[in-house]
Amino acid sequence: MSDDHSKRRLGRGLAALIGEMDQPVDGAARKSAVNPDRSVPIEFISRNPRNPRRYFNEDELQDLAGSIRQHGIVQPVVVRTLSSDRYEIIAGERRWRAAQLAGLVEIPVIVRDVDDRTALELAIVENVQRSDLNPLEEALGYEQLIAEHGYTQNDLGEVIGKSRSHVANSLRLLKLPDEVRTMLAEGSLSAGHARALVSTGDPVGLAKTIVHKGLSVRDAERLAQNHIRGETISSAGAAKEPKDSDTVALERSLSDRLGLAVTISHKGDGGQIRINYKSLDQLEVVCRLLESGQS
Repeated sequence: MSDDHSKRRLGRGLAALIGEMDQPVDGAARKSAVNPDRSVPIEFISRNPRNPRRYFNEDELQDLAGSIRQHGIVQPVVVRTLSSDRYEIIAGERRWRAAQLAGLVEIPVIVRDVDDRTALELAIVENVQRSDLNPLEEALGYEQLIAEHGYTQNDLGEVIGKSRSHVANSLRLLKLPDEVRTMLAEGSLSAGHARALVSTGDPVGLAKTIVHKGLSVRDAERLAQNHIRGETISSAGAAKEPKDSDTVALERSLSDRLGLAVTISHKGDGGQIRINYKSLDQLEVVCRLLESGQS
């Protein structure tokens, strides 16, 4: 995409498009709810196979279905047209699933005719803003926009209202083995736990230790750092010679800014800083940042 086109899109912001989606075509709206454009038979609507959200809690769906039986769907599902009588969901798949459980024959919709790219952008932003994506789904959504539509990490940060380092750290989670990614998707590990494992040699084993011992993110970071250094970890994931809190905080801050694991070791009045990278592209990024004096 051209730089000018990208700037126009980013300048407008997908949050604005989300707001527009919440208004029907004629602009009419009730105080208690948004008016739909129309009601559509539920079997004429299909999910978007490219929607980044993959996990839906069954208990929460049942609760929402009960609410829908009693009150109906207050917020219409946002769809786009596939053919004369077929629609694909842009935002609101959870409501659509719950409506099926509730036995609805028709559901209210707002129709927005957008292309594949915009539909994906809107789905990601809507889910991120509502915290509906788990960390792995969020990372996969970012990867999809980068791979399919040429976004940079800076572009994504502007679009979703997050920092570039947030995007970079999210994408780092995709380097983890499938077993660790499953723990992350299921909620056994938080994003902070998982990020600490990216640069280690045994992320699966360390992840199991973190879950088994119920370690905090800070303890998980110490565990990972000590593993990288080849040190033996004592009980509760603490090192025999634990680092002081200021050093750990500085390591975390530098890691977040660079999007790479950073280790600081003190030796008397001096010491060393270690930046772990896994590809020449990552090394190039570090070199550019050092040369420019920016992070």
